Amino acid sequence: MSAGQTTRYSAGTSRGETGTALGEGRSWGSRLLWAVDRFTGLAATAFGVLAGGLAWVVLSAAFGFPAGWEKVFQTLVAAVTVVMVFVIQHTQARHQAATQRKLDEILRTLPEADNSLLALEHASDDELRATRLQHRQIRRDALTDSSGRPADGA
Repeated sequence: MSAGQTTRYSAGTSRGETGTALGEGRSWGSRLLWAVDRFTGLAATAFGVLAGGLAWVVLSAAFGFPAGWEKVFQTLVAAVTVVMVFVIQHTQARHQAATQRKLDEILRTLPEADNSLLALEHASDDELRATRLQHRQIRRDALTDSSGRPADGA
């Protein structure tokens, strides 16, 4: 997208004003993980998993809790858990990266902003520590007036 060009997305739509589908240009794996995340986030999916688990327990009880069934159940639960960890990690990383780019754009456009904070997530540990200390001091200064007393009168 060129400078000054914006794309607006409406709630409930899958296309922006430019006509490109959301997710276009992403790998098939990324789109698949995103779809799995969306599906598993539905309340109906949670209730379906709960109902399936309860049905499994009832059937297992009816058949005397066969050891083979328990192994299958444990294997399925472990496999689904591992897959979901990666699904959640992928979607959270995408959200975080997009949010960071938006914040960087806000910093870039504000005239009084400190542009050295752009892409701060890539800074060294020492740079992050120095920035944190600098911002703590800025906050302390803002909370005290010139007489050294708290600005809010507390």
